[in-house]
Amino acid sequence: MTDGGLETDLIFHHGVDLPGFAAYPLLDNAEGRALLASYYTGFSRVASRAGAGLLLETPTWRASPDWVRVLGGSRSDVRRINLESVLFLAGLAEILVDDGVAPGGAEGYDGSGHGPDVRVCGVLGPRGDGYVPGDLTSAEEFGDYHSAQIAAFAESGAARVTAYTLTTVAEAVGVVLAARAAGVAVAVSFTVETDGRLPDGTPLGEAVESLRQQAAPDGLLLNCAHPSHIAAALTVDDSWTAHITGLRVNASRQSHAELDNATGLDEGDIPELVRDHAQLAARLPRLDIVGGCCGTDVRHVAALWGVEA
Repeated sequence: MTDGGLETDLIFHHGVDLPGFAAYPLLDNAEGRALLASYYTGFSRVASRAGAGLLLETPTWRASPDWVRVLGGSRSDVRRINLESVLFLAGLAEILVDDGVAPGGAEGYDGSGHGPDVRVCGVLGPRGDGYVPGDLTSAEEFGDYHSAQIAAFAESGAARVTAYTLTTVAEAVGVVLAARAAGVAVAVSFTVETDGRLPDGTPLGEAVESLRQQAAPDGLLLNCAHPSHIAAALTVDDSWTAHITGLRVNASRQSHAELDNATGLDEGDIPELVRDHAQLAARLPRLDIVGGCCGTDVRHVAALWGVEA
């Protein structure tokens, strides 16, 4: 199990202002750390009820060089922010295990699918907007860009990094290459539009196969889309689905453009989400990570696991 839509939960349920959709500034003060600890603790309790392992994933989706600068920091801050995020979650994991809130065991995640029940993972986001592919950039340029954040995660002892909401194959390849160079296990996660294609128009199955041919990651997830949007990419013979290892779905059926323009939070219909997620999961034989994305919170993730929040 992993968590839900951290940023939308903080904004709409806790009234937190997140410039740039960045949650990492909460690590800078005691009040923010307490709020993050409470957030992750809720998922830890659900994981215990479900008998599932728990991935504690850092609040660093926007902690890459360009975004840190936009928020008033410098490139040198990237290392500090990402190191501190892992140390924060490692400390929280120890507390949760000692208090009996977590399933037990707090160490780095080795990407094998085995090992301790609580695993701390470093999170990356896209260089640009999570819904728009942006300018054409080579895989090598993307790898160079993400290398600073990945290096910090490798230094911190988080043995796995995951890049979420990627919109192009080139960026996914770049992330994998940078992680390999840093000696850290890596997962990448594509997002899709309502038609099951990446925001740059690439069919999902084609993107998966292209990524695996160029730089196969240790894990391959899909996030920030409703299950019905991902299902739109499926056909009768989809061998590529055997490579999908995780889902972090949106609660809402709205398109990315509609979500961008929304003034309120669409929390979706939880029973409907559970039904659609189960139908999709049945088509993904290697699925082993389940959490949520925009509009979801601990209630949605608990329901996906069939337990009470």
